[in-house]
Amino acid sequence: MTSRIPRDSRLRLVRPRPLAAAPRAMNQRRSRRPAPRPPEGTPAPSELAGMARSRLAGAARVARWADTALGPGRGNATSGGKASLADTTAERAAGELGLTPAQVRADWDTARLAGLVEVHGDSARPGWRLRAWDRDDTAVLRGWVALFDAWSLAHPEPADHQPAAVAEVVSAMPQVLSFLQLSAGPVPVEQLLDLLAQRVRELRTERCEVPYGPPREPTRIPAPAPPTDAGPAHPEQPPGHDAELAPLLDWALHALASVGALTYGDGQATLTPLGSWAVWVKLEQICVAAQSPAGNIEAAAEDMLRGCAQLRPNAARAEYRAWLAARPVGSAVTELLDAARGEDALLRGLAFEALRVVGAPAEPDVRTALGEPTLRPYALLWLAEHDGADPEDAHEVLTREEATWLWVDTAAAVADHGEAPLLVRHLESAVQPTVPALLDEVRAVGHPRTVQVLVALAAAHPDPALAKAVRRAAFQVHTGGS
Repeated sequence: MTSRIPRDSRLRLVRPRPLAAAPRAMNQRRSRRPAPRPPEGTPAPSELAGMARSRLAGAARVARWADTALGPGRGNATSGGKASLADTTAERAAGELGLTPAQVRADWDTARLAGLVEVHGDSARPGWRLRAWDRDDTAVLRGWVALFDAWSLAHPEPADHQPAAVAEVVSAMPQVLSFLQLSAGPVPVEQLLDLLAQRVRELRTERCEVPYGPPREPTRIPAPAPPTDAGPAHPEQPPGHDAELAPLLDWALHALASVGALTYGDGQATLTPLGSWAVWVKLEQICVAAQSPAGNIEAAAEDMLRGCAQLRPNAARAEYRAWLAARPVGSAVTELLDAARGEDALLRGLAFEALRVVGAPAEPDVRTALGEPTLRPYALLWLAEHDGADPEDAHEVLTREEATWLWVDTAAAVADHGEAPLLVRHLESAVQPTVPALLDEVRAVGHPRTVQVLVALAAAHPDPALAKAVRRAAFQVHTGGS
């Protein structure tokens, strides 16, 4: 009499697939949205990358110097646990590069904002974009877009202004930039000031901001002095609120000019080809998200992730970028990690895919998540890739137990959202060389979905003997037996 229990069935060893493979496999027949074309006259990506390399040449030079002179991860690059360059390091770089310490500091700050260097406490290391700088146009453009996104940090904000007023202008500038992009040419600053004031009023209305206390007298602007023989009359100042916003708009335009997004002078502002392209890309991302069935750009993180579960990876990443662009980074990261803590394993994996789009700003929160057993394997993979590991090899940072836990969690996502053949194929991605070894370690790892995963796998597998062994393992876990 022969036993129907499988004889140490060998599993074919393959690299583990990321959780994003589950929704990808579920949607192979989904129609793809045609790739949008940039506005007529936009330079080719290679030309745009050349412009970005030229704009960031000084930053790349300082970053390469730091990589060579300081060594990856060596301490004492920064001062006091801050991102600013230490005095001794700045003076040393200035002497070796033929620059002033002030120039070195400015280029260092630019390199940090563009992701060419990454600062961790008192240590600095080269970013992945620096490694790909000479060969990857996409990496260069992403680096410049990161600098463009951080324009408000690239130029000191004006003194004697309330932080709330500065924040309002920063929030309103995307509409100003959109107007500049649509205008496709020079726009008078007076026109931009009117648009900025209108947008600030809209933001206050959206917040239902109601003033308290007695009404304030409107700001009175002195009448211009009559012309004299000594020279022409001073231009008339805009009334009230516009006068308060004028220096802030001037600061914003100078800051955007400092990162290469526009030119500003003679009372006019004009987007550069790089700036026009970047604004178009962001508008396109927002349009993609707005056209999705779930309205992802306005949805909470969990609903946004569910809406993205049915998209192909590239489309999903575009949705993540648009969703992130519409809210502060800190609160967005918190929302994504809260969604990852839920019971839906698919959302857990997708939340960390979205955090990959966030990049370096998410690192402190992801490191904190290492202390949570549910999130630890995902956080370890995220950090490994963030530190430059090849995504295909990142799983090597996991212990055997962590890899098994992640295998069960991924199987739970497939069981809940995928199809039976995909669950059977997922069996091949286990790190264990045999089915009995896999079942033993799955039982020991203590994942809360172990029983459901094993039952679903037994129901899906076409081999009756293997299915019986998996059902027996599910029963043992359910009853606490061995």
